[in-house]
Amino acid sequence: MKYALDTNVIVSILHYFPKVCQKFDEAVEQGDLIIIPPIVHYEMRRGFLYKSAPKKEIAYQILTNRYSIGKMREEVLERAAKIYADLYRKRFTVGDADILIAAFCIINDYTLVTDNTNHFSNIDGLQLMNWNG
Repeated sequence: MKYALDTNVIVSILHYFPKVCQKFDEAVEQGDLIIIPPIVHYEMRRGFLYKSAPKKEIAYQILTNRYSIGKMREEVLERAAKIYADLYRKRFTVGDADILIAAFCIINDYTLVTDNTNHFSNIDGLQLMNWNG
């Protein structure tokens, strides 16, 4: 499997939430590909810059040393624009960061691991998984 971790999942890992950590460990043991979407990296970094959490920041740096941060390509931006337009026509609102995360996952064929599956459920073509549910 190919997994992209949402911000809330990384926070759960950094806080050692048992269910999420167990699923993460299982994915690692199975040799699944795990990546951090570039927008998730941005969300994590801005949080660390906003408030001081040096131990969590070091743990996150270790995570990013082991698992790649994805690259934002033009086709991701194009897909994100299409997702936005589709959601807008259906009268659903999703923040730009989440739309970009979804587009990254769709373009790169990643399953998005998130605790917020309801939030992403209206995005066509996005594969979702909840390690906490």
